[in-house]
Amino acid sequence: MTADRNDAFDLVTTLDRSGVARIRLAGELDWETADDLTAAARSCLSADPPPRRLHLDCAGLTLCDSLGLAALLMIRRKADEKGTRLHLDNRPVLLDRILELTCTDHLFSDTGEADGQVPGAAEQAAGTRPVPPPQNP
Repeated sequence: MTADRNDAFDLVTTLDRSGVARIRLAGELDWETADDLTAAARSCLSADPPPRRLHLDCAGLTLCDSLGLAALLMIRRKADEKGTRLHLDNRPVLLDRILELTCTDHLFSDTGEADGQVPGAAEQAAGTRPVPPPQNP
């Protein structure tokens, strides 16, 4: 799948037989391209059965604005609903920075991978949410 609304943004989606979907991002994830990423991820997650893992390869990402972050959060929520493990691979510093500034970095950590648990599943089962890190005054 290739986005054509913005020449500076490109998506390549693959799904292998082992149940792993991958979306390679290149360019600017912003208000103009966030819907393209969300649509690609929804397409992957709507497979029957849904993939066990969804890897977003962010190595080629050159910008992520607030709508780009919103797209990542929507994809995370949809992946959790489907029982799919979401990974943000090869995160550039700019993406780590926006995740840290918005206190959403804990939503995209790889905790729980060893036991095969989807991040946030234990909190959902217990009816709780992880506590965000304290903010500086």
